[in-house]
Amino acid sequence: MNSRFQPLFEPFTFRSGVTVKNRVLMAPMTNFASHQNGEVSDEELAYYRVRSGGVGAVVTACVYVTLDGKGFYGEFGADTDEMIPSLRRLADTIHAEGAKAILQIYHGGRLSPVDQIPDGTPLSASAVPAEQENAPVPREMTEEDIQRVIAAYGEATRRAIEAGYDGVEIHGANGYLLQQFFSPHANRRDDAWGGTLEKRMAFPLAVVNSVKEAIAKHARRPFILGYRLSPEEGHEPGITFEDTLQLVDRLADQEMDYLHISVNHFFGGSFRDRSQTESRTVLIHEKVGSRVTVIGVGSLDTPEEAVKALETGVPLVALGRPLLMDPEWVQKAENGKEDSIRTTISKQAQEELVIPDVLWGALVNTPGWMPVVD
Repeated sequence: MNSRFQPLFEPFTFRSGVTVKNRVLMAPMTNFASHQNGEVSDEELAYYRVRSGGVGAVVTACVYVTLDGKGFYGEFGADTDEMIPSLRRLADTIHAEGAKAILQIYHGGRLSPVDQIPDGTPLSASAVPAEQENAPVPREMTEEDIQRVIAAYGEATRRAIEAGYDGVEIHGANGYLLQQFFSPHANRRDDAWGGTLEKRMAFPLAVVNSVKEAIAKHARRPFILGYRLSPEEGHEPGITFEDTLQLVDRLADQEMDYLHISVNHFFGGSFRDRSQTESRTVLIHEKVGSRVTVIGVGSLDTPEEAVKALETGVPLVALGRPLLMDPEWVQKAENGKEDSIRTTISKQAQEELVIPDVLWGALVNTPGWMPVVD
């Protein structure tokens, strides 16, 4: 191994007591490969198998906690006990390759496609559509809806525990339901769940509490609790970085294992305030890193870039696109073969890279998403 990369391969122990073998995680990525009934497919298991051998932990693609929160075609579920055997198959596959397994739990809210949810009407904090072309107007959640979904996060956590996972990551990023409640764009309520910044935090914090209660009640061994968030929104009104600094301060008080900061570029500054050029991930780490572990992600394509990220003080990094392009990224970095790490995707490499059909079509046909070569 190049000694420069040694920091990537130090073990790390979370607050809960779970230890990962190195500082590199697989980031959660949608793969569109599950069965329509919410069960994991063999195609999906193969995709995870080849990517679980090097990383310290795998954060899975998100699972819906209620069927009305399903966010896309081919998403797998954790909404009923019938899903536990399916969930266990994936946990066992990841564990067999030597990584910890973290299940990302989620509700799509107003971003749930109308053709994927039972009555065709998405739910959200308020009846405000997303700023997307032809976005449907969601139904404002009632108090009963809110309590039902909060409880569902706890139940999904129980199922993850029973299925053998090492933790869960609450998906509060990328415009989905938890972010919708925190966002002044999606949340126009004037009750206990909205109206002020403090009240817009109430739903995400209630979900965290529901998950914590499930862990305390059902886990018989150390169990990771993480939370993923997006630090800003581009539209007006929208979440500002100053809003997020207050949210992470509250989340850091919850005795969680980590915060996972969802940005396109680890070193990127604010897109709302172009004068703020310092990494938002680093700024969050500087504010709360002494109380909660921060995980960085985004455009860390090479081992050199990943080490540079760790040198900021952020203790863990997650890889998304790099592991799509090269499932053996971590092993190559560890074994002195970093020069052979792939940084492009060949249109002829689907079988070799073990990428499911629908995901493959998206990767090679979406301009600008991946560096695709002939």
